[in-house]
Amino acid sequence: MNTPVSVSPNNDPAQASFDARPKRVLSVDALRGFDMFWIIGGEEVAKALEAMGGGWLLSAISQQLKHVEWEGFRFYDGIFPLFLFLVGVSITFSMDRMLASAGRREALVRIARRSLLLFAVGVFYYGGFSRAWPDVQVSGVLPRIALCYFIAATLYVVLPRKGLVAAAVLFLVGYWAILSFAPFPDVSLAHGAIGKKGSQTDAKTPPALLASVVPTVAGVFEEGRNFAHYIDYRWLPGKKRNLYYSNEGLLSTISAVATTLFGIMAGWLLASTRWTEKQKAAWLLGAGSVALCIGFLWGLQMPVIKRIWTPSFCLVSGGFSAVMLGAFYLVVDVWRWQKWCTPFLWIGANALAVYLAVNLLDFPAIAARLAGGDVQAFLDSHLGGGVGGVLIAAIGLLLPVMFVRFLYQQKIFIRL
Repeated sequence: MNTPVSVSPNNDPAQASFDARPKRVLSVDALRGFDMFWIIGGEEVAKALEAMGGGWLLSAISQQLKHVEWEGFRFYDGIFPLFLFLVGVSITFSMDRMLASAGRREALVRIARRSLLLFAVGVFYYGGFSRAWPDVQVSGVLPRIALCYFIAATLYVVLPRKGLVAAAVLFLVGYWAILSFAPFPDVSLAHGAIGKKGSQTDAKTPPALLASVVPTVAGVFEEGRNFAHYIDYRWLPGKKRNLYYSNEGLLSTISAVATTLFGIMAGWLLASTRWTEKQKAAWLLGAGSVALCIGFLWGLQMPVIKRIWTPSFCLVSGGFSAVMLGAFYLVVDVWRWQKWCTPFLWIGANALAVYLAVNLLDFPAIAARLAGGDVQAFLDSHLGGGVGGVLIAAIGLLLPVMFVRFLYQQKIFIRL
């Protein structure tokens, strides 16, 4: 999930220092940590600042740290695609080493083993088997990462570079054709009980819900009324986040794999000796900008929708990811402005560990024990309304950051 990008013999992120280490791509590790920073509490700090009355700027930032309900794209909608993109970048480096040391067959075995383990961790993350079937969730962020890693890494091993490019194009065009032309019963599956609460047993079985539906429709992109959600309803097993469909459903994995393949292509660029560092940054920024433009233009025909990962969204988020990587690469690896990103390196080196820790350890609740109650009330009354909430949010972010800092200093790197 968080293979550090390095060509050093031991591949140890603790060996990364701020001196000139020409073969270390620190920007990838830093960007992974920056990406995870918002998930583990950065967004809560921004929201607390907005609640304090921070003005239009903080309000705009807070708005960008919220997912759009359906169509459109904000900064926070690019967080998960960016992580998949970086998984692809890491595949380029890790698979080349693995193939050189272990061979193709052993590489495929390791890919399968790692993917299964990550998938199992994902099921555990969503509650494991604490509830009876069908309330066991097998779809979600970590299961999707496992599937995308498995498919992309396997393709990397068995296909030449042109084959990987062709596969990415095929996935996007094929998914576009399916969403645009495949007919499905004209019924809306949109449901008000969205979230983790409730039981999957409340969902009607496909025959019961579709019994009175006669007409079919195609090329519709409404929530609950599109081919991807229909496929989830019919064949996605286990608990679904939206009762009848999931944000990480079956069909949308096709386009998510393309996002990972785009990351592999970015990894080729970073590993290449053909271009200078400045040229690599320029290529990433330029290609990302072009992908953003094409994606938004495509969105005029097929909306940019994260929750079903439309091909237009794939291009927009892929362009966003390339621009982010290009900017980080320029600042961190070309200009060598590196000390500022130290906390992001801590987070990026143990992305899986901190992601699980935030799920298992309620850091906001711990923060409230330290600075809630009378402490919060005192700050609000003497320093301004909302100051106490900002402090709690800041502590809730600081705790997981200190956790990964400790792991980093102890040279503990939890990977699958």
